[in-house]
Amino acid sequence: MEMHRRRLAELGLKASAEILQVRDSSEPTRTDAQKSNPTIAPYNTGLNGVNQPNNMMFTDILWWSLGAVGFLVLIIRIGQLALAKLRLVSAMSLKAKQQHFWKTSQWGWMPSLKRNLIYAPLWKKRHNREIRLSSAMNMGTLPSRLHAILLLGYVASNIAYMFVLDWKNANKYALCAEIRGRSGTLSVVSMIPLIIFAGRNNPLIALLNVSFDTYNLLHRWMGRIAVIEVIIHFIAWAVVQVADDGWAGVQHKILYDRFIGSGTIGVIAMTILLILAMSPVRHAFYESFLNTHIILALIAFICTWIHCVSASVKGGLPQTPWILAIMALWAAERFARVIRMAYANRSSRGYTEAIVERMPGETCRVTMKLPRYIPMKPGQHAYLRFAGINPWESHPFSIAWFEHHTADQECLPLNEKDLQSRNTQNPVSTTVSFLIGAQTGFTRKLYNEASFSFPRPITMRAAFEGPYAGHHSLDSYGHVVLFAGATGITHQISYIRHLIDGCNQGMVATRRVTLVWVVRESEQLEWLGKWMNHILKMDNRAEILRIKVFVTRPKVATEHLSNSGSVQRLPGRPNVLTLLAKEVDEQMGAMCVTVCGPGGLADDVRDAVRKLQGKTVLDFVEESFTW
Repeated sequence: MEMHRRRLAELGLKASAEILQVRDSSEPTRTDAQKSNPTIAPYNTGLNGVNQPNNMMFTDILWWSLGAVGFLVLIIRIGQLALAKLRLVSAMSLKAKQQHFWKTSQWGWMPSLKRNLIYAPLWKKRHNREIRLSSAMNMGTLPSRLHAILLLGYVASNIAYMFVLDWKNANKYALCAEIRGRSGTLSVVSMIPLIIFAGRNNPLIALLNVSFDTYNLLHRWMGRIAVIEVIIHFIAWAVVQVADDGWAGVQHKILYDRFIGSGTIGVIAMTILLILAMSPVRHAFYESFLNTHIILALIAFICTWIHCVSASVKGGLPQTPWILAIMALWAAERFARVIRMAYANRSSRGYTEAIVERMPGETCRVTMKLPRYIPMKPGQHAYLRFAGINPWESHPFSIAWFEHHTADQECLPLNEKDLQSRNTQNPVSTTVSFLIGAQTGFTRKLYNEASFSFPRPITMRAAFEGPYAGHHSLDSYGHVVLFAGATGITHQISYIRHLIDGCNQGMVATRRVTLVWVVRESEQLEWLGKWMNHILKMDNRAEILRIKVFVTRPKVATEHLSNSGSVQRLPGRPNVLTLLAKEVDEQMGAMCVTVCGPGGLADDVRDAVRKLQGKTVLDFVEESFTW
């Protein structure tokens, strides 16, 4: 009897289990049903649904397009160099009035092209003047018309490639897979020029005669495009994954799948980069942004590499060689910086030292004694670091003055033979000087350090990285007009010494140099000190150089004219158009107008150059560090 009851209980439990099993099988979970659905499951992994032939075709088109633009710029650059060389060789032995051919000889359509495209702002006359939101925040600057066309072409091509899809495909998950493949491919493609354009040691700067400032503009926009495309890439995957396995499946993939997890971290890092790189945030916290930018970029590169190599596709994703090239370029550029800095600042003669002097107008004059000879040209800049003042940061400053020294430069010669040997001795060290205005962060700390020991200068260990740029030669122009605002004089004064010296030696075509310098207070003229004294004592200086100094906040509103009549000090702001029109009326040979200073001054000079485009050769060069 007892055994019978036990047998019935076992049969009951078995029946109950069978009933529950039937109920479970008749009411399957959403996950099981969807995993068995072949219209969803394949399209969230690997290259399923990805139109790889089209992806590679658009990759080739994009790279060929960039190459074609670069080749066109190179051809123009070669033509400019050839013209400048011909002009230099034919005009450097001629007097000012004999350079009339180079003053007027140009194509009839060139002035219009310069006025409406090459030198034209995007809208009206605003280009380099910041769009300020408050005293601590601004929206940056506007691109020029030519830059805007290039950027529009790149953005439009990326958008067009994103929309070339199989829209007739009834399976929306297959369409998402195609979008995922296209957006991911285009994002990695944009990263390659993105990295090249970001480098200080970018060889295209000198090769194409395109400034780092322009490459920095292109870098920012390519970065935005790459981040937006990688976000689309992630969303396209997530749509299919949610449909296939729900949000729990998405979470599981991100946490436990190396392929998805690395990709997700990369997307997060790049998204944070995009937010921090927005102009108001970037300008308000620039120094913090720089350090964070490097760390997040490195995280994004490493995660992208892991994402590519850990894919289920044999040999990894097709983009694996690209990301390896990106990381190699990034590492090579960083390594080049280290090598340049190590070479310039260490030799058997010791280490680099900097003498920092506090100057009027919240400015420091920095003189660096480099322990070895470093060749330099006018118009160059360098990145500086100071021990004890944010040594992990480096910032660019224009080189105002440089001198090369021989081993016995400071020793008096004992006889004529020693004097002759000293004159023929190769230089072994270089002294280079800068003017650094106190703004915020690094420059403010440097000024405060100099103020603590004022009037005595301070000496500290420092590092010099450079020199960079200097690819704009003014030697072939008969007439040069230099506009400078405040510390922008550092870029211009190196050209003045070079051109006067070149004119005396018959090595340049320049016969007239006009400097227009705008300062707030007369005390700021002390910045130049012995540099200007050296220039004023140069042979034939009075015949070659004219200086007009405008003091916007004078203590006494009177004009001052030097005995030679070549140096003027005037109160108020300059009328740029009137000044430049007078120079054009007296033009000697081809003319180049350059400007280095605040954005408002640069825009005024650019506007005046555009308005004065006519029958004479009038070129324009703007030196700026937009960020």
